[in-house]
Amino acid sequence: MAFLGATAPTESIDRMYQVVCRRRSIILQLLTAILIINGVFVSSIAAANELIVNPSLALTRLDKDSVRSMFTMRLRRWPDGTPVRVFVLPDRHPVHRDFSKTILGVFPHQLRRAWDRMVFSGLGQAPTEIVDEAEMLKRVAETPGAVGYLSAPIERRDVSFVEVE
Repeated sequence: MAFLGATAPTESIDRMYQVVCRRRSIILQLLTAILIINGVFVSSIAAANELIVNPSLALTRLDKDSVRSMFTMRLRRWPDGTPVRVFVLPDRHPVHRDFSKTILGVFPHQLRRAWDRMVFSGLGQAPTEIVDEAEMLKRVAETPGAVGYLSAPIERRDVSFVEVE
């Protein structure tokens, strides 16, 4: 039926609708695949759930609150009186980002803000920033009272791995 001289064949509209729906479906499938692949890739690179300490501390477990207090520079001494020396990777490092979010429950920029506040107020100092995980291992092994993190456990006797509860 024509309305004001215009005709609209329903077959061509149905075909156009089907083509649009198919294209949307393909785009959504591609986006989903990209997100899944990206998530798997990033999580395999940055799974920083391994807390390490200098072996002189003889620790096997720490609770999340204690770890968060150490990395926000509020806990300054271990129970035996040894000063806590915190080593971290750069803010943009994927292992640091993952560690901050999963273990500490904060974003890296929030940690940086807390450190800057302590430094600028004169109440404390920021942790020592390390370039990579190899240097992290070396510095934690050499420094009494040191704490740091790695992306994965490795067999070493010069550092102790600590379980975070």
